[in-house]
Amino acid sequence: MQDLTLVMAQLDPLVGDIPGNANLAIETVREARIEHGADIVVLPELFLTGYPPEDLLLRPSMETRLRHARAHMAEKMARDVMVIVGYPGRREGQNWNLAGVLYNGEWLDEYAKQALPNYEVFDEQRYFSTGTEPLVIEHKGAKLGILICEDIWSDAPVRQARDAGAEILVTLNASPFHQDKPAERLALLEARAREVALPIVYVNQIGGQDELVFDGGSACVNAAGELVVQAPHWAVGLMPVQFVRENHRWVPQPGETEPDVEPEENLYCALVTGLRDYVNKSGFQGVVLGLSGGIDSALSLAIAVDALGPQRVHAVMMPYHYTADISKQDAAEQADLLGVGYEVLPIESMVEAFMETLSESFAGTERDTTEENLQSRCRGVLLMALSNKKGLMVLTTGNKSEMAVGYATLYGDMVGGYNAIKDVYKTWVYRLARWRNTQSPAIPSRVIERPPSAELAPDQQDSDSLPDYDVLDAILVRYIEGDMSAEAIIAAGFDREDVYKVVKLVDRCEYKRRQAPVGVRVTRRGFGRDRRYPIVNGWQPGD
Repeated sequence: MQDLTLVMAQLDPLVGDIPGNANLAIETVREARIEHGADIVVLPELFLTGYPPEDLLLRPSMETRLRHARAHMAEKMARDVMVIVGYPGRREGQNWNLAGVLYNGEWLDEYAKQALPNYEVFDEQRYFSTGTEPLVIEHKGAKLGILICEDIWSDAPVRQARDAGAEILVTLNASPFHQDKPAERLALLEARAREVALPIVYVNQIGGQDELVFDGGSACVNAAGELVVQAPHWAVGLMPVQFVRENHRWVPQPGETEPDVEPEENLYCALVTGLRDYVNKSGFQGVVLGLSGGIDSALSLAIAVDALGPQRVHAVMMPYHYTADISKQDAAEQADLLGVGYEVLPIESMVEAFMETLSESFAGTERDTTEENLQSRCRGVLLMALSNKKGLMVLTTGNKSEMAVGYATLYGDMVGGYNAIKDVYKTWVYRLARWRNTQSPAIPSRVIERPPSAELAPDQQDSDSLPDYDVLDAILVRYIEGDMSAEAIIAAGFDREDVYKVVKLVDRCEYKRRQAPVGVRVTRRGFGRDRRYPIVNGWQPGD
């Protein structure tokens, strides 16, 4: 009986580190050969550059560096194992998103991606020409049809590969995570496999890259669309798929699969992965954040500790007159619970010095948000000073609901390098906090239970100026991710005054979001790469 071992290499490349990624490929294939007896090893899309390389693709030396890396791989790669790896390439005056096939020191062929996505976070038509031809390559009696990521979401490339004689479809992917994306991928693979009656091997990237985070979950489905092997989400590793020749067809044998996980766990892992890779790949020693005793900073602290370890996380409480005693107590309790460095830096003298300096300029005016913002901006100055002195990146802690409506202070609580919960709605912040506490104590229960407040004025609560978060988030999801108009949202059952207030705040605060730190993108439409609106415009909400 013929058999074939294909290994899915679920890896975390570093964008731009072409020599490093090439060496990682060489070591990975060696390991796959030794540990699993691999006949074929498949690596993710654009692996040699990392994904997405963006305008690095326009650098004049890109092709030279790739040529050197591919020559190095041809020389050093383990023999008697076929390697299928993604990289960009300039051929006949055009740039292509390619999958190359390497065997015994020779690059045998290349496949050019046919379906180039140009929506959401994708911008591939800016960089690549569209491939037109299938590639079916035979190895040890098996005919492999090569595809790249978006190809599998389109009918034509899949059927073209089948019609060209493919017996197994192999797709290289760099598929970013968002909530519900893993289930969507599996449903797609199952449907495609049934359509063409062929098994599909789907190899995905892992790790964080700027705002994007990749969850892995590489998988194989059989010709009936049944999941037979799946690599873990959120973990680098090698996952073998054993194929056996039965009745003139290659049949993948049942292997390891991952049990279903709660949506809270999946989302939390995305936030941890995104933060960990951003900090580590950027070379920071760790992070520092303001710990207010509120839910957002509490969740951010837990994520940071899980991503980096407590020794690389420093928390600072910066109280003012309006900071409640319970906030001070809860912040200290959580810092002790998680074992992070912690200090208290009161800001009264700083705020008073600013107010004294501004007293003449403010003469004859009423107290308003200006004085509130001064408190936040004093805290931002302290955090940035600690960042400069200690080499720690400032982690900001504003959630998506707040960022949407501008409930944040420029050069204050928006100061920082990264935001782990930037794309997490407030209602999900609570869900994640509760879930995290089921794993081990991490967030004091009172932090989760008490009404949210910025504590910039006496007895202040978020609900004073915003609808309840259940209502706010429901409106925001419809407006930001569903692109529903104000009137359509009202027709769905929401209060007219609430809807127009929220929609106007979202539109008006685009200028703030443009100046906000990047953060992990986990929804279908995050601020930044996904949702790009003009800052200055005359568009009015309505139909």
